[in-house]
Amino acid sequence: MPKLRTGGLSLKLPARDLVQEVLDMGVGLTAATTSQVEKKYESRTNPNSPSLSSNVSDPMVIAKLHAIMEAVADRVEMHQNIGKQRDSWNSLLLTSINTITLTAAAMTGIAATNVGGPLVALKISSTLMYLAATGMLVVMNKIQPSQLVEEQRNAARLFKQLHGRIQTTLSSGNPTSSDVEEAMEKILALDKAYPLPLLGVMLDKFPETVEPAVWWPHHGQRQESPSGRTDGNGWSVELEEEMREIVGVLKRKDTEDYLRLGKVALKVNKILAKSGPLLTGMAACGTALMGPSHGSWAAILGVVAGAMASVVNTMEHGWQVGMMFEMYRSNAGFFRLMEETIESNLNERDVGRRENGELFEMKVALQLGRSFSGLKNLASASSYSSSRKGEAIIDEEFASKLF
Repeated sequence: MPKLRTGGLSLKLPARDLVQEVLDMGVGLTAATTSQVEKKYESRTNPNSPSLSSNVSDPMVIAKLHAIMEAVADRVEMHQNIGKQRDSWNSLLLTSINTITLTAAAMTGIAATNVGGPLVALKISSTLMYLAATGMLVVMNKIQPSQLVEEQRNAARLFKQLHGRIQTTLSSGNPTSSDVEEAMEKILALDKAYPLPLLGVMLDKFPETVEPAVWWPHHGQRQESPSGRTDGNGWSVELEEEMREIVGVLKRKDTEDYLRLGKVALKVNKILAKSGPLLTGMAACGTALMGPSHGSWAAILGVVAGAMASVVNTMEHGWQVGMMFEMYRSNAGFFRLMEETIESNLNERDVGRRENGELFEMKVALQLGRSFSGLKNLASASSYSSSRKGEAIIDEEFASKLF
């Protein structure tokens, strides 16, 4: 039977200090785990307690924001598709009406040189064509397809912008229920500003007064409170004065100028919209009265009025005057939104509740197409112009360099 060798094997037991260290690590790990579990339990049972839950997003909030993103993406697609459809309406209706009008004018001229049976047939045909063109023009001038296209373009752009902001909220922070409510309010405001249906809720294409387009929710102006810090969070007294001067320039120059251009475009569009059907109606009457008993004036009226109607229709819808009016109104709305955003931040005296001043200044500069130095120069020039009381401000610079 073999014998075990006992001389070569030696067992070295760990020192007492090492054992104690391992035990202390285990106790510490257990205490940390227990503390973590207690904090999780406390955060679930008491939502108002400061805990690790402040760094953990609510799954329901994230699910709601994803659902809103899907709805916004669907609206972008709808507005783009309907915009293309209404752009086709504008081109097809313009071509069709001009073709009908010019054909009727040509038939009227031919009928003026004939007598007997051919005269009656050409008179009836051209009169019916003029009446059809008049009806189509009334409908086309009522809905203003070029203006509808511009509305859909703006809506698609703004919904894309909202989609990007929701993505940023989800990827770079801890979304809350207030983010969900804000996104919902913005969607409903955009739906109201740029409706899809034509019947019942279509925007008035010929309003009595020209107002900037409004596509953002209104929460009321913040009341300026005397308490709170006036510097910090990127803000300073100089930056506040700079923002106030920029708001003044936006109101005096940019917003006012685009509203003025909108009024001009609206006035021109009203004149053209009334002139087109009136001229085709006069051409129809002249064609119907054409004959030996009324001399040549009826034929002249039928041909000239028809040709002029084609020119007026081309000027209105070919130059897209309705689209120009909507563009001016939308630009004025963009500057009005900037004014309200800046004033809302300035009225909040506690700078801790404002948007970071440096970031806010960068956003304003980008929206106006200016550098930081250009923004400061604009504010300085506005301050100098305002200090000259009683003197007319001549050649004051516009705030925006983009449009």
